[in-house]
This record gives sequence, structure tokens and C-alpha cells, in this order.
Amino acid sequence: MISVIEQRTVAKFHVKLGKTATETYNLLKEVYGHECLSRVFEWFKRFQDGREDVEDDSRSGRPSTSKTDDNIETIGNLVRSDRRLSIRAIGETVGIDKECVRQILHNNFNMKKVCAKMVPKILTFEQQEARKNFCTDTLNVIENDPNLLERIITLN
Repeated sequence: MISVIEQRTVAKFHVKLGKTATETYNLLKEVYGHECLSRVFEWFKRFQDGREDVEDDSRSGRPSTSKTDDNIETIGNLVRSDRRLSIRAIGETVGIDKECVRQILHNNFNMKKVCAKMVPKILTFEQQEARKNFCTDTLNVIENDPNLLERIITLN
């Protein structure tokens, strides 16, 4: 996507040139097409009123305090120690909201809940290679000793 800041700068430049908001919008639409700013007229008015900054205003509100490095590490340790822990139990243990726990598991550890167990969504290349090597080794052992499977004790 085309930079929003870039388009706001163009609008600010057009204000200084004495162009109208409609002219500016039409030129931006011609150049940027469907990626044109939707609030060209608002920003044009702001620049006409003397605004110089093309960046967004800072927003009020409380910053997220639950996605700290300590919480991420603690959640990772909990999941590695017991993959059957529920998201609610992890949240209660760490002391944060269960949605934050879910986001941390999803975004930081690339995990999701499957059958009440946290599992990695995608195996890394090393994990895929390790599984392939294990299966190949197992097949080689079975091929070299055809009676191996007959000697395995099962509890029926």
C-alpha cells in the first residue's frame, strides 16, 4: 500500500500551492487509484487551519501491559511444561486476560489449541527433518529385522 504519510504530504503541498481540496483529491485519485486516502478533505482542512505535522496525533488510552517479555517467557515455559493447560488456566497463573494469552500463543509461539492441547501450527524445517529421519531409521530397522514387529509385546 502507498504510504499514507506520502499522500498527506502531497495534500499539504497542494494547500501551500493554493489548490482546492477537490483538485487535490482528483489528482491523488488519478495517481494512486484505489489506494487513495479516504480522508483527503479532512487532512486538507487541517493543513489549511495551520497544521504542519503529517503524522497521526497520539492517542489516549492505556498501553498494553500484559504483553511483556516476562509474561511471554512465562507463558512459553508453562506451555512447554504442560501442553494440556487451558488458556484460562495459563491466564490465571500469569495474571492476565485469556485473550492476551491466546494472542501471545498465536503470535509469539505460532501455536493453536487442538483437542485441548497446545500444538505448534507449523513444524520448522529442522523438526520436519528430525521426523523424516526417525521414520526412515525405523523403516530401516524393520527391513533389516523382519521379525521385529512380531516380537513387540502388545497389551490387548
